[in-house]
Amino acid sequence: QVQLVESGGGLVQPGGSLRLSCAASGMIFNIYIMGWYRQAPGKQRELVASITSGGSTNYADSVKGRFTISRDNAKNTVYLQINSLKPEDTAVYYCNARRGYVPQPGGYWGQGTQVTVPS
Repeated sequence: QVQLVESGGGLVQPGGSLRLSCAASGMIFNIYIMGWYRQAPGKQRELVASITSGGSTNYADSVKGRFTISRDNAKNTVYLQINSLKPEDTAVYYCNARRGYVPQPGGYWGQGTQVTVPS
């Protein structure tokens, strides 16, 4: 079965950086669109960034210029580099995998990793 396992979250001071990783198994990784979503307390889950099998990327306006999504198809892993962290980036970050014909926010989900940026 498909498994997505996130790692790399933690407590980081404002202005700091983190790299989140999501290791996938049980799937043909390179045919999936991979995405990172986040959910802050009391808010809806939102798409942060996505990357297609061909490497095309898409970002939420709120993270453009600070977040970078990438994938390593040989390692079945997708990454999210987060720079210049802000308190409003505090959330649980979820990895998502979906085929192109599956509408957002469908597909498979990881268990999430917590990112905390104190104010």
